[in-house]
Amino acid sequence: MVIDQIHDLQQVYRKVVHSMSRPGSISNLNNITEKLEDDLPCNHAFFLCALTVLDAEVTFHVVASEEKKARLIEILSSYNMSRIAPVDEADFILLLQDAPEYQMNQALLECKTGNLHDPQQSATWIIESGLLSNISALSLSGPGINGTQQLQTGIQQDFWQRRNDKVKEYPLGIDLVFADFSSQIACIPRTTAVTITEVV
Repeated sequence: MVIDQIHDLQQVYRKVVHSMSRPGSISNLNNITEKLEDDLPCNHAFFLCALTVLDAEVTFHVVASEEKKARLIEILSSYNMSRIAPVDEADFILLLQDAPEYQMNQALLECKTGNLHDPQQSATWIIESGLLSNISALSLSGPGINGTQQLQTGIQQDFWQRRNDKVKEYPLGIDLVFADFSSQIACIPRTTAVTITEVV
């Protein structure tokens, strides 16, 4: 790996912040992902997002097949001092595409959403997604969006129904970062209303 863990990860961070402030907009990390090796257990954009937010001050939980889970934890642990935690305590939930559906559903059920005194004590999800595009599958509305924004993530309909349940009691909720195999990212914060417009 030849990425600059200061300069390159700062660029990734700025892209994530930009995407979080403009829900549904798609940013590209191609100029950084091309520096990564090919033997990662996840797509490059996903890995960069995880590497950017994890450090010794936070905890994370991986939802994936056992083989990929172990490999991802091993690699991330070699780059930072972040700690693994149970899903109901983790600051970040890392969801890979090969995760069993029941594990994903359980993680959505159990992940923390903060409390009224400390709503920021909630989980941020980083999700390995299908190809991101601004075609109709989800209709987004809320702060940072002029009218509505369309987004396709390839994530199944059940996920969105459960996600919407998690953000009903604002300011409690979860924030989502999506990363695809084309080095694209998009974000959906808890403030965004998500309407399913077609089966994805």
